[in-house]
Amino acid sequence: MTGPVRLRRILLVLAGAIAAALLVVACGGAAGDGASSSVPAAPDSSGAVAKVTFLELGADKCVPCKEMRPVMKGIEQAFGDQVEVIFYDVWDDPAPANEYGIQMIPTQIFLDENGEEFHRHTGFYPQADIEALLVERGLEKIATP
Repeated sequence: MTGPVRLRRILLVLAGAIAAALLVVACGGAAGDGASSSVPAAPDSSGAVAKVTFLELGADKCVPCKEMRPVMKGIEQAFGDQVEVIFYDVWDDPAPANEYGIQMIPTQIFLDENGEEFHRHTGFYPQADIEALLVERGLEKIATP
């Protein structure tokens, strides 16, 4: 292997390792809205399709991600089967992070009933802010957690 070819391969491997390390190390961040996704909303336990799928991409050992656990539970309680909450631990399985193109955790992605992404947020997301987003989307709060 010649010098320039070897150097290029080493640089590519290093770039990939740095990108993976940034994904693994990243916790927290700023808010932002994202693009669409073609993943369909998953049916809930009754077989009906939830009006909104709330994807939480994080890790069990990430501090801001741990802070999202009661928020996710509160959203499930407040909106019942109108919202399906799904958690992906991207440190255990990076496939969802790659699929949704996330760069920092926690990242929350909201999909409509057709599986189209309508909102994305990075970092801790207060429950009141998520509730306001969901009510604005036409969902009804059925319980106050």
